[in-house]
Amino acid sequence: MFRKSLLAACAAALTAVPCVAADKTDAPAIVEKVQTEPKIQIAILLDTSGSMDGLINQTREQLWRIVNTFATAKKDGKRPKLELALYHYGNDSIPSAQHHVKMLVPLTTDLDRVSEELFKLTTNGGEEYCGAAIQHSLTELEWSKNPKDLKLIYIAGNEPFSQGPIAYKESVRTAIARGIVVNTIHAGTERDGVAGNWADAARLADGNFLFIDSNRAVARVDAPQDAEIARLSQELNKTYIAYGGKGRAAVARQEAQDKNAAGMSASSMSTRAAAKASANYQNSDWDLVDARKEGKPMATVPKEELPAEMQKMNDAEREKFVAEKAAERAKLQTQIQKLAAERDAFVAGEMKKKAKDATKTMDDALIESARTQAVKADFAL
Repeated sequence: MFRKSLLAACAAALTAVPCVAADKTDAPAIVEKVQTEPKIQIAILLDTSGSMDGLINQTREQLWRIVNTFATAKKDGKRPKLELALYHYGNDSIPSAQHHVKMLVPLTTDLDRVSEELFKLTTNGGEEYCGAAIQHSLTELEWSKNPKDLKLIYIAGNEPFSQGPIAYKESVRTAIARGIVVNTIHAGTERDGVAGNWADAARLADGNFLFIDSNRAVARVDAPQDAEIARLSQELNKTYIAYGGKGRAAVARQEAQDKNAAGMSASSMSTRAAAKASANYQNSDWDLVDARKEGKPMATVPKEELPAEMQKMNDAEREKFVAEKAAERAKLQTQIQKLAAERDAFVAGEMKKKAKDATKTMDDALIESARTQAVKADFAL
């Protein structure tokens, strides 16, 4: 009886006033604007068993190329919100109680977090349970309920798809019933992928079956624009105004991922810079410029959460300071976008001179598939 009364009281309270959950992070509470833009949600599930170092390196190097695929995407005239999630599976470091499956990053717009976790990955022999990996991503991630949004899972590995305690047929059917397309990327030959049920899993989930050479080096082309793009990327970093404890950590992460990309290749650094200059690189939860652009009132940020230089300013001075940084960022983004377009044209010309290799790498497979499925879902790219 008491429980029923309590539930009734809660229901009445909810109809009377809005309920706001307590923010347990150290970032200040700011009012969010209503989410109206379409979404593109992509979960990447990587096999990190002992033989998959090449697969991981391909994904690390080309993450930003994957992001740039959606740089100009639109649906119904609106720019979509891109969210990525990252899982790894088949690794003995993950308890068997979790089916050797672990979520590293939930669906997020914080692309630097995805890059950070990719560079932390290490391989270790284990049991590869594809059905379980898909099931975990279905139950643990906050997938959009809008049927018009694009929701994709990419699972990559090399062992038979049927292994493990959770039947892959059940997992992929659950996915497609929720409007989530499952694409399979087999690290090996087409024949082995078909025999190992990778093709069947994709077919059941309206997805694409892809096969790649995970040990093949990613094609790299150094371009004359690389040095200037790298310089402008560093200037772009100076336009970020971090607030709160989350902001300080995010700035360090941003710099670390710049170094990680540069350490892979000049090409990787340039594609990362192009991604940073796009609308997909959105950091409103720790950067005041993006927060202002998203309509979050700066006046709600506690003074002590602001950078030291802004704590000395009055409200008008703070607004002016943020507006100036926003204008500077927009100018730098335009410059990077122009150079990136020139670079793309140069690289395309150089690639035509090279012998055509039909074998795909991780990024080739994912991008080709994602573009096709985005267009099918009425996204203009």
